[in-house]
Amino acid sequence: MEAGSPRRITEPGAPDAERREEITLRPQSFEEFVGQEELKANLRVFIQAARERGEALDHVLLYGPPGLGKTTLAGILSRELGVPFKASSSPIFQNAAELVGMLTRMEKRQVFFLDEIHRLGRVIEEHLYSAMEDFRVDVVVDRGPGARQYSLTLPPFTLVGATTRAGMITAPLRSRFGVVARLDFYQPEELSQILARSARLLELDCDEDGLAEIARRSRGTPRIANRLLRRLRDFAQVDGDGRITREIADFGLDRLGVDGAGLDEMDRRLLRTLIEHHGGGPAGVATLAMAVAEEVETLEDVYEPYLIQQGFLRRTRRGREAAPRAWEHLGLTPPVGDGGLFEGKA
Repeated sequence: MEAGSPRRITEPGAPDAERREEITLRPQSFEEFVGQEELKANLRVFIQAARERGEALDHVLLYGPPGLGKTTLAGILSRELGVPFKASSSPIFQNAAELVGMLTRMEKRQVFFLDEIHRLGRVIEEHLYSAMEDFRVDVVVDRGPGARQYSLTLPPFTLVGATTRAGMITAPLRSRFGVVARLDFYQPEELSQILARSARLLELDCDEDGLAEIARRSRGTPRIANRLLRRLRDFAQVDGDGRITREIADFGLDRLGVDGAGLDEMDRRLLRTLIEHHGGGPAGVATLAMAVAEEVETLEDVYEPYLIQQGFLRRTRRGREAAPRAWEHLGLTPPVGDGGLFEGKA
């Protein structure tokens, strides 16, 4: 696998190298941004109201699985507001002074995008409270008896926080966001529109059926759809006539191990482990993570959202359970009878 490439072709996250490639495909306006219609409609209202009042937009928290467009939406917000844009990621801040230094360089009404905001250290996070609420930060100079505290005024700005784990955000931080919105998985029809736009930008020759097949297997995620499009370009060039058709899409996606439901080998391994080793569940997430050699956080953030949304997996108080669709997808028969997990649903 190339350096900087995702470990899985269907992985919704992306390394820095791929994120740089994505920039050329990112929509630049709400008109170009396909999907998330209700969220876009609300943001348009909030933006227009803020502009008419000459105020900074309220702070915005965007949450949901990776690859759905949180960074893209933050950039669109700044362009629609006509203000500067600054993007950063929480893990890069090692101490409060680094965050304070960035905040003091904010311009009036600037949009500050902070990715993975749930990973802010607690002490660093506390410096955000006054910055978000009162547009000021406190700076301590020196130590011990001679320490002095100064309060610095900040220009009004808009913090756009993004996270895949909204439950890990503390209540004090969450309460300071005026707009809290979830991004949902996309429908295949929406992904087809996104792919058609990407194909034009990449100058690819594709037919509607080919794009529709890619969209159907893209796990409701634009990032995955665009990644598959780039890989199928290679199959079309080497094994076809350069055009991405339904036949080439089928051939290439099968070669990549992405089945008709958008599941890859790791998804199938997870479901098969749950079924064959644990009778379909319930099984604890830590146990499953160990069995498939993954981190618990990766299982919860990367694998489970799509499997749950598509009806392959159930998350219960006792643990994870394989839903009837998982058994059917793997060609297995759910247990029935006394104690059967899905009695009457064979």
